[in-house]
Amino acid sequence: VQLQASGGGLVQAGGSLRLSCAHSGRSSAMGWFRQVPGKGREFAAAVSWSGDNTYYADSVKGRFAISRDNAKDTVYLQMNNPGPEDTAVYYCAARPTLGPGYVYTTAGEYTYWGQGTQVTVSS
Repeated sequence: VQLQASGGGLVQAGGSLRLSCAHSGRSSAMGWFRQVPGKGREFAAAVSWSGDNTYYADSVKGRFAISRDNAKDTVYLQMNNPGPEDTAVYYCAARPTLGPGYVYTTAGEYTYWGQGTQVTVSS
């Protein structure tokens, strides 16, 4: 499975940014994680294969939205009202799923990873 993340960049606090992840894994559950230097990868959001189920870390709930377009084999992370604390390298991840509605929320559950895209939020 190949994953290609894009859409990162510099955004002002309170603005918005949309990350995209093009993937080749049909029938995969997907997730977004983020990492800052010196820390492990932190879960941000996950979506089931069907797109019907999503799950968010408390730190992004209500501000970020994950979605997918299976016709385009792309997963999105809409970042609304980001703050400086959201500055990180964002990674998309994929894994074979046990069923269309399953979501996975830990890094160890994912098999495939994209290369990461830097998001910098200025105050």
